[in-house]
Formats: sequence, C-alpha cells, structure tokens
Amino acid sequence: MENGETATAIAVALVALVTLAAPPQAASGDIEVAVEGGAAWQTRNDFRIPGDGGTLVRLADYDSGPVAAFRATLRWDFTERQSLRLLVAPLRVETTFVPGEPVVFQDLVFPAGQPADATYVFNSWRLTWCWRFPPGRRWSFRLGATLKARDAEIGLAGAPGSSVKDDLGLVPLLYAFARYQATDRLALEAEADALAAPQGRAEDVSVKVVFRVSDTVDLDVGYRLLEGGADNDEVYTFAFFHYAAAGVRIRF
Repeated sequence: MENGETATAIAVALVALVTLAAPPQAASGDIEVAVEGGAAWQTRNDFRIPGDGGTLVRLADYDSGPVAAFRATLRWDFTERQSLRLLVAPLRVETTFVPGEPVVFQDLVFPAGQPADATYVFNSWRLTWCWRFPPGRRWSFRLGATLKARDAEIGLAGAPGSSVKDDLGLVPLLYAFARYQATDRLALEAEADALAAPQGRAEDVSVKVVFRVSDTVDLDVGYRLLEGGADNDEVYTFAFFHYAAAGVRIRF
C-alpha cells in the first residue's frame, strides 16, 4: 500500500471510530462538521535532498501561488468538558522552474537551464483531544493535544528522469483554542496546532470571524498560516503558507 493510501485508510478508520462511538441520543450541538476552502500562497518552500548533500531549491522564488486548499473537521463533544476533533487537511503544490545551476536531488542531477517539474505534497490527518474550560460571559477556551499523521512528498521530474522523497509518520502537537463572543451572532476565534523540537517544527494557526446563521449553522472567514519543516541528514525542508479561507459549520 502506498503512503497516501495508508494515510487515507487511517483517516477513514478514525472517522468511523468517532462516528460509531457517538451516542445515538446525543444532544443537539454535540457533533459539529466543518468544511473550509480557499487559496494558499507560499512565501517559503525550500528543500534539499539529501539534507547533507543535495542542492537547495527555493520553490517560492519561482511561483508563490495561489493554489486551492481545503480541509474538513469533525468535532464531538463527548462529555460536558471533553471533545475529540478529527481533521483532514490535504495540500499539493506543483511548480515548473528552470534552475540556474545543476540540482542534485537524491540519485539524479537535473541540469541547469532545463525545465524541471517539482511536486510538493503535505497531507495532514489529525486526531485531537481537548478540555473545554467553563465559558465566561464572552470568552471560552480549549486546551489539548493532537496526534498528526503526516503524509509528505517532494518530487522532481525532468531531463534525467524523476525521483520522489516521501515520508509517512506520526507527529505530536499541542492544541489551543480561544473564542470571543462579540454579539449574539458574531464571534472571533483563534485556533492552533503547534510544537517545536530539535528535529523540526510545525505550526497551523488560524484567526477567524464567525457569523451564526441559525441555531445549527455558522459561516466563517479568516486567515490561516501553515509553517514548519525538518533539518537532518536525509532531508532539509521548510515551508510557509498563508491562507485566505472561508467555511461553513453544521451542528447536529
């Protein structure tokens, strides 16, 4: 089974687990499904493979975007204070560039002055547990932990052939959420999955305006940043994406 198929199977299994575990008589609002879509721009997308002997390529210098981006989230408030969140966030960027110098990429050397096609994939499947603090008059907070299944791929194709470096792994992150209820229908939200370590770092942070359409439907619009990477002997890769996003949420 390929990495992408394995990660998809993990996501499907987690969705099924959360859905089957939900109580058949859950109170209205215990389950929320959210879909987000928009555009993403890359201000940094650097890689060198292998990390200790490849040629540094800066994809954002050739094409900053935008590319289409979307994600889906299922949240289940399974007790008065605890929640589970399942998130699927695919990302794929394809860029054609002409290198000014030969590019050493794994076992191939791409010549200078000839077009090369780069593919950058960073698909993320996340399962989050969080604690919902007792809400105040305006403010509410959540704090927890996320386990992320990372399906990453960097590939180059051109005159000498094609080569791909892929990686499928699990990454722990910290989760935080804050909401300010400005009016009965309007709220401001900030949400983050993030962690830094000597092996690398990852941050996914959003700020949104949320408008309540009805008792079961919200609309939102805002900004998201996705940043992170790793630096080791096998791979050097760091990327920074900025999103303009809008979404809809439905509570059951």
